[in-house]
Amino acid sequence: MAARSARLRWPALSLALIALSASPVQAKDAATAPAKPNIVVLLMDDAAFMDLGAFGGEAHTPNIDRLAARGAMFSGYHTSPLCAPSRAMLLTGIDNHRAGVATIEEVLPPSQRGKHGYGLHFEPGVLTIADRLKPAGYRTLMVGKWHLGHGEGQLPNRHGFDHSLALDASGADNWSAKPYMPYYRDAPWFEDGAPAMMPAAYYSSDLIVDRMIGYLDKAPPKTQPFFAYLAFQAAHIPVQAPRAFTDHYRGRYDAGWDQIRRERADRARNLGLIPPDAPVQDMPKFAKSWSSLSEADRRIYARSMEVYSGMLEAMDASIGRLMNHLSARGELNNTVFIVTSDNGPEPSDPVHAPGMNFWMSQHGYDWNLQHLGEKGSLTFIGLEWAAAISSPGDLFKFYAAEGGIHVPLIMAGPGIPSGSRVPSTAFVTDLAPTILDFANAPPAPATATSLDGRSLRAVLQGAAAATHERDEPIGIEVSGNSALLRGPWKIVRNMPPYGDGRWRLFDLTADPGETKDRSGDQSSIFKSMLADYAAYERRVGVQPLPAGYNSMDQVAQNAIVRQIGFAMPGLATFAAGLLGCFFGWRWLRKRQRNRR
Repeated sequence: MAARSARLRWPALSLALIALSASPVQAKDAATAPAKPNIVVLLMDDAAFMDLGAFGGEAHTPNIDRLAARGAMFSGYHTSPLCAPSRAMLLTGIDNHRAGVATIEEVLPPSQRGKHGYGLHFEPGVLTIADRLKPAGYRTLMVGKWHLGHGEGQLPNRHGFDHSLALDASGADNWSAKPYMPYYRDAPWFEDGAPAMMPAAYYSSDLIVDRMIGYLDKAPPKTQPFFAYLAFQAAHIPVQAPRAFTDHYRGRYDAGWDQIRRERADRARNLGLIPPDAPVQDMPKFAKSWSSLSEADRRIYARSMEVYSGMLEAMDASIGRLMNHLSARGELNNTVFIVTSDNGPEPSDPVHAPGMNFWMSQHGYDWNLQHLGEKGSLTFIGLEWAAAISSPGDLFKFYAAEGGIHVPLIMAGPGIPSGSRVPSTAFVTDLAPTILDFANAPPAPATATSLDGRSLRAVLQGAAAATHERDEPIGIEVSGNSALLRGPWKIVRNMPPYGDGRWRLFDLTADPGETKDRSGDQSSIFKSMLADYAAYERRVGVQPLPAGYNSMDQVAQNAIVRQIGFAMPGLATFAAGLLGCFFGWRWLRKRQRNRR
């Protein structure tokens, strides 16, 4: 009981310490930045803005919180609403369309296939951070989800990484190498470009850190700087974690999603992440009410969030092991850490989709309260919990509302003042130039695609108040879900099924919850930002969507096509066998008649 109480008290104590230490960035507080620090990027999958303890979340994340306390927390950082486009921008500093990863193949309509920027792999001339750091003398290492192309020359080993263990899919099971949805036949893991032989049993966060430690140990400590990119599966579907990390959250979510959404909004105000008087929307109208659920459903949905928090805690524990290993190598203090998420929380419910009962039975999955989140469990948090934990933002992954694109960012290490807050706008394309700046990387070749992002280093070290000028537009588009940021203003368009395709204008400084559309009383700003967005679409090559496009419907259609494709060889063999039997029977009959 004492251990449980200590765990529950930790986030409050951690938040109090961070709130007390938080201050405007002061350059004098920063340790002298080395010429070539090690750089570690820790990328979460589908984590909400407030999921981490340092940002007011329920999960116990002491190691990430420690980085937040000795580094900088960003409250104005944005990414894209989907995983692969965000990863492409993070690794290159280039807009997702220009980089070649406009969306993800799971939601790609046939009309966009083959168009420039929609090949869903890096275009010629697009260089990754690893490509840029190798000439600067860095070792380049990657473990985890890739999802940035799987054809010839499209895996990490051909994009600058010396060593990599890469999952070439949108996700996979966390306990073994098997798929998590019908779009995939298997879990395609590759090591240094070749199909990988995975362990018989593992847990994804442990595996990712263990393999990265193995790569690091291939060279003696302090002999060469390194860039390490760890792309965790936490907290992507299937939401899974060892029971040791989930059981102490029992009861934490029993009050339901409405209560958790309100609690997170209150903590965001108390921590200064949003203004103290900022309005926040209630649960969306399309969400089921917690009170309408049966007792059995309330138990399994509350347990799903317990597993979700446990998955984040399990990841944090593995990150702690990595930090301890770097400390033992004498390299921790010379390492810049970046912690962030690719997009907001995942609303999908794969379990209740048509045909999933059969598919799950064929792949060893169930949805059972007794071992929810453990091996064989296809756990998800669903639409209502995703809407709740996206607080104070609106909506969730897939959408350009704040719940889909406003995510945490922490940077810590030499040259970064401790206990600082950065409220100014930052975008995912800014991370690559920031890393290259800290590493003193040489200029890119003249043939390389130019960067869209800007280095955050001046803001981090107090030499500038903002990275982007107040009138500088920053555009985002993934499968029709679009936004443009300019100073305090944001225009946003959210597509069906949970949006209506209309453009709206919000003042994010006063209204980060996007509660009041200002397009009417600020029509001149609204029109000029729509013009900026149109220019953005032309510049990066956004392709139109077919009439009536719905990303959820497209996922289902693409999965069916894939399953038919998987079955075709077997069906062809079966058909060939039937034809062989038929013609063999005909031949025998004819032979028998001739003998008579």
